Amino acid sequence: MSSKLIAPSVLAADFANLQRDVEMINKSDADWFHIDIMDGVFVPNISFGMPVLRDIAKHASKTIDVHLMIVDPDRYIKTFADLGSNILTVHYEACTHLHRTLQAIKAEGMKAGVAINPHTNVNLLEDVINDIDLVCIMSVNPGFGGQSFIENTYKKVETLKEIINRNGADTLIEIDGGVTNKNAKKLVDAGADVLVAGSFVFKSENPTHTIKELKEIIKT
Repeated sequence: MSSKLIAPSVLAADFANLQRDVEMINKSDADWFHIDIMDGVFVPNISFGMPVLRDIAKHASKTIDVHLMIVDPDRYIKTFADLGSNILTVHYEACTHLHRTLQAIKAEGMKAGVAINPHTNVNLLEDVINDIDLVCIMSVNPGFGGQSFIENTYKKVETLKEIINRNGADTLIEIDGGVTNKNAKKLVDAGADVLVAGSFVFKSENPTHTIKELKEIIKT
């Protein structure tokens, strides 16, 4: 896949006008919806749950990329498939049997993603890289929007890209956290395929234009 993707993070949207913001993403140059599900246990915050995801899925006309920041994600794999998730990403740090979890996600007809926290070494994914459709590298500490970008991310992306190429895998690299027009090109040059942008998009004066600008920057 040569084209690079933008996935606005719905966590940063205006919850009082959620349908409006979903329609904005539908009409924009964005490629995916990125939806964070947090349980207040794995991360120190709680985001929206199943009913909100179901309603977003009802109106969304693009790929729904769900990022589970929860403990014991296996319990909910089928539920998230039923709610309309196209990609389901679980945290490496939350899975005791990661390979089994990935197989369970794929068995429900979804693409399987693995997210890793800033302190987690990408080399830990080498043994299962061919079973992973997407690796989400957290470029901030998970749990809250609006944090500043962790500079070590570029090196992690380059290392992960080497692992993917060495194993002949088709895994996409997604960056989540602190993505702006200042680092988007450098991330893509390092090997990123998907950029998740939250606050940078939704706190801008014109989110549609901001998404268009990001897409222009990362065109290859």
